[in-house]
Amino acid sequence: MVSANGNRICQVINGTAMSMNAPFIHPLADVKTRNIGSHSRIWQFVVILPGAVIGADCNICSHCFIEDDVIVGDRVTVKNGVQLWNGLRVGDDVFIGPNVTFCNDAFPRSGDRSKEPLQTIVEAGASIGAGATILPGITIGRRAMVGAGAVVTKSVAAGTVVLGNPATVKMPAHHVSR
Repeated sequence: MVSANGNRICQVINGTAMSMNAPFIHPLADVKTRNIGSHSRIWQFVVILPGAVIGADCNICSHCFIEDDVIVGDRVTVKNGVQLWNGLRVGDDVFIGPNVTFCNDAFPRSGDRSKEPLQTIVEAGASIGAGATILPGITIGRRAMVGAGAVVTKSVAAGTVVLGNPATVKMPAHHVSR
């Protein structure tokens, strides 16, 4: 649609006029939250629970699950097959590769809801490679990089690269930055 002065004020998605700032939500996604920032894209077979907060300009790829007590910053990419569990805080400009696994309980037992999930923090600009496992209660520092398949058992300092099982520091991230 076009305003009287010729500016585009909305786009048409699946036959429905949407504000140009509205997030795109694929019709096969199950999104319960109303807290999604402008220009974000939520693809098919994504489930987002009501309490989740998703920032602006995010890309949540197919087959992801986002629980209630999750906050995702702006310009975050979450690739296919990722679950974001309660207690996770993701900063701006973070990349989460396909099939990354986050944990929020160090000693899980079926049906035991007696303890609060541990908070895990991924700071701004961090990147997590495909298939990495992130144990609960840790912080991945600003602009840190976690290599594909790494098992992160302790916090990662800002600006470092960690690889392996268990993940260990291999180099400062500026060696691999663009």
